[in-house]
Amino acid sequence: MALQELTFHFNVENPTTIQKEWVHSGVVGSGDLEILMERQNSNGAVDVKVVTPVNGFNHVWQKVLEKFITEKHLGDVKIEINDNNATPSVVSLRLAQAFIEANKLEKEVG
Repeated sequence: MALQELTFHFNVENPTTIQKEWVHSGVVGSGDLEILMERQNSNGAVDVKVVTPVNGFNHVWQKVLEKFITEKHLGDVKIEINDNNATPSVVSLRLAQAFIEANKLEKEVG
């Protein structure tokens, strides 16, 4: 099965970035995917790379990612997605999980 790599670039008004340097969510397994989210200085933009075995769904990826990034006012972030036939609802779930984890503040010990 050949993999294809898709790249997307998004800009939103009044972007905010994630609190942590990076996070990981999910696993690459049948019907699932993993997301790596990393803070970067990109003038408020979000760059996304998707590696997927599924051809012909670029427009679906575009819509799901655009909706998530716009709703979260996300900026200055790089996202890498390694997909294994995940549905759009699973993609949305994993993005939300990564976003929540990326914004959890660690409790100070002591």
